Amino acid sequence: MNEYTTAIVFGAVFGTFVRIMMLRTDYRQYPTYLHGKIIHISLGFIAASLGALAIPAILEEQYTAVTLLTVAATQFRDVRNMERNTLNEVDQYELVSRGKTYIEGIAISFESRNYLVIATSFITTLVYIIGGPVYSIVSFVICLILAKILMSGSTLKDIVDIEYHPLRFDGAGLYVDNIYIMNIGLKERQEEILKYGMGFILTPKDMNIVTTIANLGQRQAILHDISVALGVFRDSGTPALTPLIKRDLDDGRLGVFILPQVRDVDKAKEIIGAVPVLESAIRMPLKSKKHNKEVNSDEY
Repeated sequence: MNEYTTAIVFGAVFGTFVRIMMLRTDYRQYPTYLHGKIIHISLGFIAASLGALAIPAILEEQYTAVTLLTVAATQFRDVRNMERNTLNEVDQYELVSRGKTYIEGIAISFESRNYLVIATSFITTLVYIIGGPVYSIVSFVICLILAKILMSGSTLKDIVDIEYHPLRFDGAGLYVDNIYIMNIGLKERQEEILKYGMGFILTPKDMNIVTTIANLGQRQAILHDISVALGVFRDSGTPALTPLIKRDLDDGRLGVFILPQVRDVDKAKEIIGAVPVLESAIRMPLKSKKHNKEVNSDEY
C-alpha cells in the first residue's frame, strides 16, 4: 500500500462528509429529489478526492497533477450553470416564482461549497501526513465548523424589524399600514383578500438596509419563501390574488402582502426573518468614501 493511501482516504472521506452536511433540504424545498442529492454528493466526492490528491502530488513533486484543480474549477463552474438552468426551467411553473436573483444566489452557493470541500480534504490530508490521524480528525472538526459558518449568511431578521399589520381597503385601494399595494375593484376579491390575506411591515435598521431590501430580487425571495412554507391561496390566472411587496418611498419600509393557506402570524414572521439576504442585493452606500466625505463636510 502506498504511504499516502490512508491520508488520501481520510481526506476524501472527510471532504465528502462535509459536503453531505452542507446538503440539506429545508423549507425552501431544494434540493428535493433523491437524484439531485446523488448528483451533488457525487460531485462532492470528486472535489474531496481532488483536494486529497493535491498534497501527495506536491510532496512527490508531481506538479502537473496539481493542474487537476484547475479542471475541477471549470467543472464546478458548470455546476453553477447546471443549477441555474434547472431552477430557471422549474421557476416558470411556480405559483410564486423565486426570481433570477434568488436563483443566482443558490447557484453560486452550490459552486462555492465544492471549493469548501476541496479545502477541507486538502487540509485534513496535509495534517494527517504531518501529525497523524488524531490531528487530522481535529482539523476536520475545525473545517466543519468553519464550513457551517461560511455557508450561513445573514438573514432578514438581522437587518429589519418585522411587524404584523392587518390589511385594509380604502375604496378599491389595498393598503398595509399606509403603504399602497394595488387596486382591487371586485367586491368578491376584496372579501377573499381580507379573509385569507396578511400584511407585514419590514422596517430597515439603517440606511444601508433601505437600499438592500429595495432590491426586486430580494423582495421576490421573501414572497417565494413564505409561499412555499405556508402555502399560497391562489391559482394560475388570478392576478388579483398575487402576493406583492411595495415600498414606502419616504422612509424605505416594505409593505408585504401575502395570501398564506396557513394563517399563523408568528410562524409567518419567523419565516420572513429566516429569508436569506441575497449577496447580489447587498448595498453599502454609507461605507462609500464619497458619502463619508460629504457627511464629514456637513459637520463643519
